[in-house]
Amino acid sequence: MRLDKFLKVSRLIKRRTVANEVSDMGRVLVNDSPAKPSKQLKVGDVIKIEYANRIVAVKVVKIPQNNVSVQEASTLYEML
Repeated sequence: MRLDKFLKVSRLIKRRTVANEVSDMGRVLVNDSPAKPSKQLKVGDVIKIEYANRIVAVKVVKIPQNNVSVQEASTLYEML
């Protein structure tokens, strides 16, 4: 699954266009290297998102095949 779609589906970022913009600005790191929105994720990847006042680090636990419900979204990743 693409990075931008994963961020939206997991509800780490609300909109896919915002995920694209943040990735293009270099504020999303996958395994400690800047990632483009089209980066293909796999289980075990570590994503770091730099917000204005904090950094969120998560580990990908599960890659969904399609959209998931709000309750399932938090099961896709593990906070570090």
